[in-house]
Amino acid sequence: MYETRERPADGYKAIPAVFQYSAGVAALPGFRIERVRFAEPVPLMAGFTKIADYLRGIGRPLTAFCQCELRSPGQFTEEGFRQFNLGYARTLEEWGILAEGYNPVARSNVCPELTPPAEPGFHSFSFTLPDAGAAHSFVTAGSGESTEGKGSYEEKTIALGDTSPSGLRRKAQFVLDEMERRMAALGGSWGMATAAQVYTIHDIHPILGDELVRRGAARHGVTWHHCRPPVVGLEYEMDVRGLPLERVIPA
Repeated sequence: MYETRERPADGYKAIPAVFQYSAGVAALPGFRIERVRFAEPVPLMAGFTKIADYLRGIGRPLTAFCQCELRSPGQFTEEGFRQFNLGYARTLEEWGILAEGYNPVARSNVCPELTPPAEPGFHSFSFTLPDAGAAHSFVTAGSGESTEGKGSYEEKTIALGDTSPSGLRRKAQFVLDEMERRMAALGGSWGMATAAQVYTIHDIHPILGDELVRRGAARHGVTWHHCRPPVVGLEYEMDVRGLPLERVIPA
């Protein structure tokens, strides 16, 4: 069972994980998490500016920013991913989000296979809002088929290089288990989820029924993005959210 750390001033708790992101966030009582998706991906630094303007415009501090989904042109090497994350985390530090010594912001970062952006950017972002009567809300970070923060991705990847139906099943089972662990720590469940997203370029039909549907992961359907996870060697990723309100705004 994962432990969480509360951020009362910002209205949420997070599962500490690795320096580039937390494993998930959930609203504290008296708050809700709201998600905003851009109509098209917005390049990273321009996206940070738009997010800051949006939060200020609704009277929320920058530290209310608690989750985001990114799109990148292609998969990173492990060193390339580390360098990208150092730049990404620099803005979070400037916003005061890392002041407590860890990164609480959950994140997914995936790579569209056929229509990639020219550079990494934001697909969506989430933040907290005061709401005395809100139902519980949560968002997990994206997770591929590797244990994060415990050695290299290659060393910890499930069924490394195996994209056969049986290999993909093993990957999906690992990721589904991880989603359930994260939701349990955040006070969520498949029954409370409003959306489940799968990121892979491989055929999920052989596992859709007896893995995703049977577990309850497809209770409201599954959004399948034809994208690769962010690091070379990873083939299957998911994230899950339970949110009362989502918006779409111009890029």
